[in-house]
Parts: sequence; structure tokens; C-alpha cells
Amino acid sequence: MSEASSQFVDFIVDRLRGIPRIAKTRFFGGTGLSADATQFAMIMGSTVYFVVDKDTRPKYEKLGSKCFAYDTKARRVQVRKYFEVPIEIIEDHEALAALAREAVLVAQSLKKPAGKGT
Repeated sequence: MSEASSQFVDFIVDRLRGIPRIAKTRFFGGTGLSADATQFAMIMGSTVYFVVDKDTRPKYEKLGSKCFAYDTKARRVQVRKYFEVPIEIIEDHEALAALAREAVLVAQSLKKPAGKGT
């Protein structure tokens, strides 16, 4: 996997400026993007991936997107929680903002609630 350039990360963060309290962090070989401490996206190389769930994944598949994947010595691992954002969406500010807001909501819904002592 190639690391995302800081210029590309800054470009994407700028495109997502409508997402409140967005933060970027190192995430394995790339950059994670969070809103209100919930990671909703990652950038690996020159590809942006948003968090999906069973309800939103078909939309990405219909756009021809692929899930994030990497190779190990034994096999190819597919991470179906993250799907690539097509370039035509990145270029369309309103479409990107809508998908990003949806990804934030999905990521928040997938977050495991903190355990409560009984």
C-alpha cells in the first residue's frame, strides 16, 4: 500500500470542510478521517474509502466501487467496512458531502457502546 500524499489528504479534508470537527490521524499505511472522534473514512494512496454498512454498501457497489483490500502472505483480505469513493463523487462537492455525512452516521451507528458496569 502506498501512503497518501499530504497534499491529497489536505485536498480531501478541504472538500469535506462541511463535516463538523473533522480530524485526520495516521491509520496503518494511510490517513484516517474522523468526525467527533468517530472514524468514517480512510485515505490509502490516492483512494478515499468511506465506512459502509449492509444498507449503504449496495450504493457503492452500484457505482462500481470496490472494498478496501490488502494482501498477506497467505491470502487477499477484503475489508468490506470500507468502500472506495469514486473520483466523480470526489469532484462533485455536494455528492461528496452527502456521502460523507452518511458515512459519519454509519460509522457512529457501528461504534460499540462503552460497557457499563453492573
